[in-house]
Amino acid sequence: MTDETRTDMPPATPSPAPTDDGLRQLSEYIEGARWFGGKGRGLRVTGVRRLGVVADESPRVVVDLVEVSYDDGGTELYQVPLALYTDPEHRLDHAFVGWWEDSDAGWVHAYDAVHDREAMAAYLRAFAYPPDGPLEFHRLPGDDLDATAASTLFTGEQSNSSVAFGEHALLKLFRRVTPGTNPDIEIHEQLTLAGSDNVAALLGWIECDEPGGGGRLQLGMLQQFLRTASDGWELALTSVRNLFAEADLYADEVGGDFAAEAQRLGEAVGAVHRLLAEHFPTAERTASDHAELAKAMAGRLDAAIGVVPGLAEHAPGLRDLFAAVGAIESGAIQRVHGDLHLGQTLRTSKGWKIVDFEGEPAKPLADRVLPDSPWRDVAGMLRSFDYAPRVTAMTADAGGDDGREQRAYRAAEWSARNQAAFLDAYAGRDLTGDEQTLLAAYVADKAVYECVYEARNRPSWLPIPMAALDGGRPDVPGTAEEMAR
Repeated sequence: MTDETRTDMPPATPSPAPTDDGLRQLSEYIEGARWFGGKGRGLRVTGVRRLGVVADESPRVVVDLVEVSYDDGGTELYQVPLALYTDPEHRLDHAFVGWWEDSDAGWVHAYDAVHDREAMAAYLRAFAYPPDGPLEFHRLPGDDLDATAASTLFTGEQSNSSVAFGEHALLKLFRRVTPGTNPDIEIHEQLTLAGSDNVAALLGWIECDEPGGGGRLQLGMLQQFLRTASDGWELALTSVRNLFAEADLYADEVGGDFAAEAQRLGEAVGAVHRLLAEHFPTAERTASDHAELAKAMAGRLDAAIGVVPGLAEHAPGLRDLFAAVGAIESGAIQRVHGDLHLGQTLRTSKGWKIVDFEGEPAKPLADRVLPDSPWRDVAGMLRSFDYAPRVTAMTADAGGDDGREQRAYRAAEWSARNQAAFLDAYAGRDLTGDEQTLLAAYVADKAVYECVYEARNRPSWLPIPMAALDGGRPDVPGTAEEMAR
């Protein structure tokens, strides 16, 4: 980080002491929260530690670290920022966390602070005028922060909590935290300092030491708010709907053709990858590394067949593809996004922005920061370009069989056109044989993962990734010129 670590911080404030009822209320609140990642598993709160105080006035704003233990084994740490009030605040009833005795404030009503504009104003002031205490509010130089801007909570997020301040800044608070450097902060800092136009600029971040010497915890990041941005996934769905509405026109003839945007997005991802390679360590995968990668892909396939038996008919072709990966002699690896798809992109008036560099949430932090092949990111985008038209077609098909066959044809047309436009712009050249094999394998590996996810969560969507595996080796487009020929 660019700020020097402060070593003169006083120790963390005393930990809160919720009663048994308070712990029960806290458990119920966490289990029902949209951002909680352990739904469906039996759990109990086994520890609550105070990380620090954001503001000591009314409301008193604190940050607690909650340890959640699962009946099936394992523990996780969740950040719960709280606004503490002596009297009930009925405007915050929907965000009530519990009622217990706080070591400093006495008996309090505790509310999730992100829902309280008074509490979030205290966060913004802390960035402008960092308080003394264990919580460290860092700022990158060169940005004028309006400490009086009103806050607005985003309600659609699933794994974190984001709050906009006016039209300039956005605070993302990480809910599930792990000791160590958060890749979203780390990558945004480097790309911001490098002057990248393809990310929202990092303005600052929050971190502290975990009580008991467990390591550094990075709790949140303040970044540029892209107020006028449009979600890439939603833009793609709109384009597909326009295509379906024009029954007699091809994809390149409708007003909502997406290929030019897919091309610009490919250029943006390529630019981000080049900067990541310049500012983070790179390496070469050896033949043995590729053999291990192939083994891991085959192992995921075997496990997936146990969940989706229909994958078995595609297994021979997929195993041949993964075996071909094992024969690759070498290939470059670097820091990558790790979970790239259209939903991680925003279209602004100044071009495409890539967001959320945390990587796959289910992976341990240590794995998410390892160098990987940039073709993994490309594969994620290609699968997303296939999902968008097929989801739209599936929704339209729910109304009856009329036009179903044509929609299926048009969905495949949209997918192939935009995949090719993206890949051509990203690579800027023909792919080598090894690159084609590796990309096809990453696409297949992603589709196998999607099959398991859909079988467990949205069974009606399972045909989408299954269709990508017909024949065992998924189609990977060449350049746009090849597609045109």
